[in-house]
Formats: sequence, C-alpha cells, structure tokens
Amino acid sequence: MTHPRAPTQRIVKIRRDYNRWVANETMEDYALRFTPRSFRKWSEFRVGNTALGSVSFLALEAIGGAIALNYGFSNAVWAILVVALIIFLTGLPISYYAAKYGVDMDLLTRGAGFGYIGSTLTSLIYAGFTFIFFAIEAAIMALALEMYFGLPVAVGYLVSSLVIIPLVTHGVTFISRFQLWTQPLWLVLLVLPYVFVLAKNPTILSDWTGFTGRSSEQGGFEPLLFGAAATVSLSLIMQIGEQVDFLRFLPEKTPQNRRRWWTWLILGGPGWIIPGALKQLGGAFLLFLVMQHEIDASRAVEPTQMYLVGFQYVFPSYQWALAATVLFVLLSQVKINVTNAYAGSLAWSNFFARLTHSHPGRVVWLVFNVLIAIMLMQLGVFDALEEVLGLYSSIAIAWIGALVADLVINKPMGWSPKHIEFKRAVGVGAMLIASAAALTAHAGVLGAAAQAFAPFIALGMAFVIAPIIAWGTRGRYYIARVAPREAAGQRCSICNNDFESEDMAHCPAYGGAICSLCCSLDARCGDMCKPRARFSDQMYGVLRWVLPQGVSERFH
Repeated sequence: MTHPRAPTQRIVKIRRDYNRWVANETMEDYALRFTPRSFRKWSEFRVGNTALGSVSFLALEAIGGAIALNYGFSNAVWAILVVALIIFLTGLPISYYAAKYGVDMDLLTRGAGFGYIGSTLTSLIYAGFTFIFFAIEAAIMALALEMYFGLPVAVGYLVSSLVIIPLVTHGVTFISRFQLWTQPLWLVLLVLPYVFVLAKNPTILSDWTGFTGRSSEQGGFEPLLFGAAATVSLSLIMQIGEQVDFLRFLPEKTPQNRRRWWTWLILGGPGWIIPGALKQLGGAFLLFLVMQHEIDASRAVEPTQMYLVGFQYVFPSYQWALAATVLFVLLSQVKINVTNAYAGSLAWSNFFARLTHSHPGRVVWLVFNVLIAIMLMQLGVFDALEEVLGLYSSIAIAWIGALVADLVINKPMGWSPKHIEFKRAVGVGAMLIASAAALTAHAGVLGAAAQAFAPFIALGMAFVIAPIIAWGTRGRYYIARVAPREAAGQRCSICNNDFESEDMAHCPAYGGAICSLCCSLDARCGDMCKPRARFSDQMYGVLRWVLPQGVSERFH
C-alpha cells in the first residue's frame, strides 16, 4: 500500500515581491542563489586576495599555543602539519566545484547529494562555525581594547562585535576593498616580531623544540596526545566554507585566464591553510617565548600577550610595543570578522529560508549572527576554546568527508550527476552516521584511542559510507526532476524577474519556470515536483520498513 497523496492541482499565481534589501544584490550578494556570470566582474587577483584576507585570524595562534601548551612541541607540530595536509586535500575539490559553478557552501552541499533537508542541517552547522569563531576573534579584540584603553571586557565585547555590522552590509563589494587596503600593513606587522625575535635570540628555536607541555611525559611524539592536538586543529576544516563564499565570485575559467584562475583558486581556496599552518606554528613558538618571560600559562595562550612580547623585541619602548600590538590585533580581528559575519549571514539566510519559507534579507541575519556571538562571549567561549573546538570538529569533518567523497568518488564513477544540480538526500546519511560514531568516540565510550582520534573516525566513515550509499542506490535519488525545455527560460513566472538558466527550474505546481529563490520560499506547492521527498514522507517510508503496516499507518 502506498502513501495516498492529494490529487494534482494548479495553484493560482501570486506575484512575489522582495523587499528592498533582498532586491539590492550589492547588499544581498546572491545569498540564496547561483552567482550569475554578469555579477562576477572582479579580477582573479581581487577575489583571491579577498579570500586570503581571512587568514588574519588570531585564533590560529591561540590554537597553536593551546595545543603546544597541553601536548608539547612534537605532538603539536605533527598535528598541525597532518591537519594542514587533510585540509588542503579536502578543500581543493570543494573550491574547484564552487568556483566553477558559482555556488556557495549551501548550494554546493545541496548539489553533492544532501538535498534541501541535508543542506538545511549543514547550514546550521556552518552558521555555528561562523559565530563560534566570530566570538573567539571578537573576544581577542576585546582583550586588546582592555589592554590599551582600559575598556571593560564586557563593553569591549559589544564594541568588537557591533563595529563589524556596517562593514558587512554591502557584502563582497566593500569587503574586497577593505581586504585590499589593509593587506600590506597587516603583513608587515605580522612578520616583524618573528624577524626581530630570531635575530636577537637565535638559540630560541632549539630551546623551543624541547618544550614538553603539560600532558607529555616522554617529551617526544605520543600518538594519543597527537590525536588530541589534531582534534582541536581539525575544527579549522570548516574555514573552506568561508573561502568558497568568496571564490564563487571568480570569473569563468577561459583559455586566456586559465593560469591566473587556477593560481588564485588554489591560493584563496585550499591554500589558505599554508599561512594558516605557519600561524599555528607561530602561536606555538610565541607561547614558548611568552612563558620564557614568566607570564602565567593561563594568559600565555592569549594572542595579545604573544604579540606584546614579540613587539618588545622590535621597539625599545614598551608603549610603542603596546601600540603596535593593539593596532595589529584590531586590524587582524576586523579583517577576519567581516568574513565570519558575512559567511554567517549567508548560512542563516539559507537555514531560515528553508525553515520558515521567508527571507527578510541577508542583512537581518548578519545582525542575528553577531548577537549570538555576543552572547557566547559573555558566556566565556574563549576560556573553553579547546573543549568547544574539539567537539565541533567531530561534526564538521563528517560533513566535509561526505561532501568530498561525492565530488571526488561518486561523480567520477557516475554514481552521481557530473554537474552541480538540485538533488535529494544521499550525503546527509553518511554525515549523520559518521557524526554519531565520532561523538560517541569523543565521549570516551569506545576507549582512549578512539576518543583521541574521533575526527579521523568521522572523516574515514563519511568518506566510505557516502560512496556506498550512492553505489547501492545507483544514484537514483540525486535528481529531483528533469526540467523540460521551458525551464531554461530567463524569466521567473512567480517574481517576473530575469535570471540565468542555471538559476531556473520547471515548477509543475505553477506550470512554468521558477527561480531558485522563489522555489525555496514557496510553501503552497507541497513539493509537487518531488513526490515523497518531504521529511514527513521520508520518515513515513522508514516507519513502513521497520514497523507492521497497521502500526506505521497510525504513526503517520
């Protein structure tokens, strides 16, 4: 017996009008859409440089310092290097497909087997990454404001957060200019302390290599401590989502720009982890330097303290060193938090658009994301840095593993469509299974070894399970509908706006072409184009499989 469905009916069209914020794409930045070719007007250098601006975040130094303090030099260095390799290899296919098809992380996930339901869940996970790291970065900035201006930390949290909002309202148009203007000064301030420290104290590197940390008993490489350190560092794997949010604006690849396109795709995409890993190593080094100056370990992991000691090697005056430190911290944190806030506004737009079938505009969710980050700062997120990031990494890496498996295995093998298209849930199953296993391991249920390597379990399981599901189902759940010829039209029959063909689909409920945003927001069609694709229908199918017919009917 099949689940009865309502008879097909034609819905009366009502023109959808979007508010001024949504209609203004300089502010909206195609938050819920394919990025059209006509909007990709920036050079490869401009887009790549904008993406690389995110490398400024001082949480990298804080993470490097924290794992060096807890697990020692050898375990921290190997963890940083191994994680950097994983992040680069997983980030490369994600960056390529996003830039090639002009899609952000949500649309890419939806097109890699997760479907609407799966991408709604992953948008929530991604939003969590943006406001967690926004809160960490703003907390560091608040410490700098307290250090120089005597501003209470609680007030500093508000100032550090609210100053970001006007910088992000106009999206990539302003952010690209801001990153371009600030990059040279930031690079000089970043490099100066290391140059002067090594010039004045050349033996410190050999001393640093013998640092054992709190947990290490042998002083060398210990697998369990390496796994624990890698767990914290692997939380950075979701940074590729923020890189993709800018790489989708790369112009189309042509024979003329092929070399430039690939160069800036790699530098602005997976290549972010090269300076990212160096900054983690720099944080581990500066932590050791700070502790040589007899600063308490609880404060030594603060990047403000790290660079204050470093700049004292540059300037003979403490006041000059303090001013340089505060300038560098403020510049770094604003550069990264415009990226965190921008990415968060995109993630929340996608999540709430599907959940509520409404979209008040990306700017609304920008403010929402910042307010959540302020709450986290007041709760002391920086003090629980290692615990928060260790738990998050087990979930995030399961998503990335399933996504990459579809891009590098399922698509080449023909188990999923070669291109990025609206699809149904396949990858989400692999992600959920892998996340559950990793969280169980992280809780210590499976023993100390599994607990230390929980994110690796998540990555391995997701990477294996996603192809198994795609192969087992022969990819028949990927394509929701085959669009007739009229779907390639440029005008949406609901909002009467013109769009490029990639942004259009055919809607059987309205009997015409529909743009992706109108399709996402519509609540009247009952998903007529995707029979038995709604979450309630899918749950009913599971119940029919595991329960007797009479019982499953009652549950339905």
